[in-house]
Amino acid sequence: MKEFSTELLKKLLLVYGPSGNEAQVAELISEEIKDLVDEIYTDNLGNLIAHKKGPGKKIMLAGHMDQIGLMTTHIDKEGFLRFSNLGGLSPAITLSQRVIFENGVIGVIGSEKIDTLKDLTLDKLFIDIGASSQEDAETMVSIGDTCVYHSEPIIDDKKVISQGLDDRIGCFIMIEVLKQLKEIKHDLYFVFTVQEEVGTRGAKTAAFHIEPDLAISFDVTATGDTPKAKEMAVKLGAGAAIKIKDNSILCHPMIKNHMIKTAKKFRIPYQLEVLEFGGTDSGAIHLTRSGVPSGVLSVPSRYIHSNCEMASVSDVENIISLSRALFENEWSEA
Repeated sequence: MKEFSTELLKKLLLVYGPSGNEAQVAELISEEIKDLVDEIYTDNLGNLIAHKKGPGKKIMLAGHMDQIGLMTTHIDKEGFLRFSNLGGLSPAITLSQRVIFENGVIGVIGSEKIDTLKDLTLDKLFIDIGASSQEDAETMVSIGDTCVYHSEPIIDDKKVISQGLDDRIGCFIMIEVLKQLKEIKHDLYFVFTVQEEVGTRGAKTAAFHIEPDLAISFDVTATGDTPKAKEMAVKLGAGAAIKIKDNSILCHPMIKNHMIKTAKKFRIPYQLEVLEFGGTDSGAIHLTRSGVPSGVLSVPSRYIHSNCEMASVSDVENIISLSRALFENEWSEA
């Protein structure tokens, strides 16, 4: 991994930050980039906005800081916690996972007795923090407290495996792009957004404030390269995924075509992404005010919204390279 810092990526993957509680992530990112930008601030909703002044078009870059999580809704008399989801949680994936709360309390997800996996739903699950009673549990956790999957990231020369890859990997790419940029040709706003997993809320307010000429989001996308997977022309290691559509956006042809042209010009591996579900911050950004031409650079990822999301190191490197090429050169089509 010559292109970027493994240590920084691990820090980003481990820092606590479910939707609505992204302050620790913002603090880490701010410390990392504050000397690389002309202005940095946090808006009223919690988005971290870093402005790198330059000529040309005003471009908003977005990657979300929040990760999926669980929120405590009830503590029973035996000290077991019931919970609601923050973002998309699969009951089958969530069962038996370790979780960690902001204060460091660690628990494990258990299940009521069920006769078949078809009966496994979130309301059949509970969090066991090892409490002996409701009173004991309440000394550790309160109603409304949130937790996230808890596991150690694995990073080697080929792959990254971790919880929170969605979308700390997007934030990481933005940081690395900012570090590696030389002479920029555009007025860049690096926006590390909040509450994407619960409705792309931060991106909506940030775009309204910035009023960009165009926008690019960095996020993960699904793949079709595992055994008997849903057919999809995206796979790990095949390059930066240039989005064409998902359920939240039909990417602007000008943005998509310029990305393809730039990738070809600089011989950067890429693939085209048509996602038949889900969405990204660009889904909110492109509908802001009178409309913002928007696109997405996606990191192909297996096992999204699990504790072991997987991405290819080479894909991350190619997205960083393509981003640099986009922002260090003129955007003649815009």
